[in-house]
Amino acid sequence: MLYMLVEHFKNQDALPIYRRFREQGRLAPEGLSYVSSWVDERLHHCFQIMETDDRNLLDQWIANWSDIVDFEVFPVMTSQEAVGRVTPYL
Repeated sequence: MLYMLVEHFKNQDALPIYRRFREQGRLAPEGLSYVSSWVDERLHHCFQIMETDDRNLLDQWIANWSDIVDFEVFPVMTSQEAVGRVTPYL
């Protein structure tokens, strides 16, 4: 399953996030895959796509960052999957 994460950098400070990433890497458990991400121009928020079949792995990863990032998590699907889901009702 795909998840869209909206990351809110605590104190609007990106430095602790990038410092930890440089020193320790993504800290993702086996079975959780990074897909892509985008950061707003002020460096206050990150919009990230992660993929896993086990939501618990995502929660483990969030725990590794929750001291410096607040998270919103949205299960998402591709546009193609959405078309397949709604087409029978059209």
